[in-house]
Amino acid sequence: MLFFARQRPKARLGQRLSRRLHRSIQCFQYSSAAAPRSFRVAVIGSGPAGFYAAYRLMGKVPEAIVDMYEQLPVPFGLVRYGVAPDHPEVKNCQDKFTEVATSPRFNFIGNIELGGSLPLRSLKPHYDAVLFSYGASKDRELGLPNERSLSGIFSARAFVGWYNGLPEYRNLSPDLASGEDAVIIGQGNVALDVARVLLSDVDVLRKTDMSEYALEELAKSRVKRVRVVGRRGPMQAAFTIKEVRELMQLPLVGFEPIASNLLPPDSIISGLPRANKRITQLLAKGSPTSLESSAKKWSLDFLLSPRSFHSSSENPGRLSHITFSRNQLDPADPYSPSASISPHLADDGKVAHIDISASLCFRSIGYKACPLPGLDELAVPFDASRGLIPNDGQGRVLTTIPSASEGDSVPTHVPGVYCAGWVKRGPTGVIAATMTDAFATADAIAADWEVHRDRGSNKMEFLNSRSGEESTGLGWDGVRPDAEKRGLWPTSWKDWEEIDRVERDRGQTRGKPREKFALVDDMLGVLA
Repeated sequence: MLFFARQRPKARLGQRLSRRLHRSIQCFQYSSAAAPRSFRVAVIGSGPAGFYAAYRLMGKVPEAIVDMYEQLPVPFGLVRYGVAPDHPEVKNCQDKFTEVATSPRFNFIGNIELGGSLPLRSLKPHYDAVLFSYGASKDRELGLPNERSLSGIFSARAFVGWYNGLPEYRNLSPDLASGEDAVIIGQGNVALDVARVLLSDVDVLRKTDMSEYALEELAKSRVKRVRVVGRRGPMQAAFTIKEVRELMQLPLVGFEPIASNLLPPDSIISGLPRANKRITQLLAKGSPTSLESSAKKWSLDFLLSPRSFHSSSENPGRLSHITFSRNQLDPADPYSPSASISPHLADDGKVAHIDISASLCFRSIGYKACPLPGLDELAVPFDASRGLIPNDGQGRVLTTIPSASEGDSVPTHVPGVYCAGWVKRGPTGVIAATMTDAFATADAIAADWEVHRDRGSNKMEFLNSRSGEESTGLGWDGVRPDAEKRGLWPTSWKDWEEIDRVERDRGQTRGKPREKFALVDDMLGVLA
């Protein structure tokens, strides 16, 4: 998500995380006499990875002072813009992030696009360490004919951002009234979130924090059938039972049964791990709403790989159907989670194909991170093929240097540079996994700083130490003059609290938790 910073104008998971974090929140209180000098850390990105890493680091290093930079005026990243509106319990982690932000050793700097309106090199003189936790802001494409040229084809990420009020996608304008058939390519939980939104009663969604403009479009939707398509079988799908169960329980929405030969027999189901057994039994049982009595319906279509998108002669610019090739599972072990697939051949020996009608298609095959402009200024590499910053698995950013052996290279830690979250490990895992990952990175930073502090910089280098210098220790106060010179308008945590208050007030008048501002200028207008 790359935005230009505006210039000054003329549930249960949440409860578990809350208990875990509350036990040591007192770690933020410390004696200034305990540290010879502050440890200044810049965190880039204000999503779960950034906040969890900041929390952990501040608890382990009493002298740590964290400045968190965010390109939008508001915090929380994927929690605010990626979590389904009807899953408010997942957003409970925001309460703990707010506790982190109230520490005197934490500073939020929003509406600053590092690598864009403010160069990354502006940070280097004033910090001991930089932590990249800016997530995966782009979606993966299929690379198929007509994927970009036909209207009606969207990424799931864009659609989710659109109904959640992400400024980047405010003007997406999906034409939900264009037809009755929608296809979602991919079978992860994001795909099921999209299916659930398309099939839900809009009056139920009105009680959530879904953006009002999205509710208006959903109220006009003609979608009656949603097909969620995957290239492998049900035992290899990435969705989890909670999301499937929610779809099964939607009122007046029927589920088209899965072919019995795709599900394992009872003799195998009984021996499956508990989670696999439960989801298999749920898929076999289906929905309590019969197809005959349903107003809408959905299906999980397996063993299909998309090959091309097509339009009709009546409307040559709009999607009308999608061609898929058929696959088959390895007959030796078709129920293994890692079972391989191969093309299914028709009687003539050619790969079998099928056309599926669709006026809308949502591509949900994963996200990918992109490099921030100016990473090279901090000697930070980026692995474009994997979509992440190379690291040692604990969050220490790695680069390669030539070795004594001709043609060989040796990985080495870039001093003072770390990463966490999806830009570290790739775009996988729920918020709890991100917390664990961020804690690991924070532990690595704390361990490195302890060596640097107690044994001397020759034992562990941080930013600037390789050149024989040290950080000015000024942090944001050192960066601020450059931002002001460029005419930028940074937002503070108090600014966010004011935006938050107004959003909640806007929501209260509509009987919902909040009505988000979906334009950056409107957010800043609250502060003008």
